[in-house]
Amino acid sequence: MTLVRIGGPAALICAATYIVGFVLLLSVLAPLGYGTGQIDPAAVVAFTAENAGLMIAWHSIIYVLNALALAVLVVALHARLTIVTPAWAETTRAIGLIWAALVLGAGMIANVTVEETVRLSATDPEAAVALWRVLHAVELGLGGGNEIAGGVWILGVSLAAWGARVLPRPVSGLGVLVGASGLLTVLPPLGDATGAIFGLGAILWFLGTGFALLRGSNPPH
Repeated sequence: MTLVRIGGPAALICAATYIVGFVLLLSVLAPLGYGTGQIDPAAVVAFTAENAGLMIAWHSIIYVLNALALAVLVVALHARLTIVTPAWAETTRAIGLIWAALVLGAGMIANVTVEETVRLSATDPEAAVALWRVLHAVELGLGGGNEIAGGVWILGVSLAAWGARVLPRPVSGLGVLVGASGLLTVLPPLGDATGAIFGLGAILWFLGTGFALLRGSNPPH
């Protein structure tokens, strides 16, 4: 399997990690206000103390696995773009690998947050809540609370792919919209809504990109 085609399964894995993230968020964590401005830190810490394994598995999927698959996808798309637009290919590779590193870092911090808050909550619940607030803020800053790096990468790849015709036009067009929504997550009044649009749109973009790479059609020279 060529490097470009390996990017296909990587993109599908990225889509799957987003789906897992949304499923748990909407089915289990929603009552805690998780992922919104109305999050209840004390309730989250109490839930985490009782479900540490679930939270670590969730973080490992949505962050760690996603980051590793994303890195492979970034390199695969670079290989596809470099044939026709080498400057754009290099730029998007740099941004994409930065995004993957940020996501991986967020996952590592999120898992440490689980371990430390569980340990502390057994003796000092209030201190555990305070610690969780701080570490969760760091996690969000790296990759969970805004989608600047991801938005720039998907937007850049999609614009390059549109001009070079290395991905189907509908996929590239969707990527432009997804990338733009990611950039809008920096605006506090729009953060929750545009974050949801980015996440749901990214699932479709990863799927479309994954199937396009699996087909392995060569870009025009």
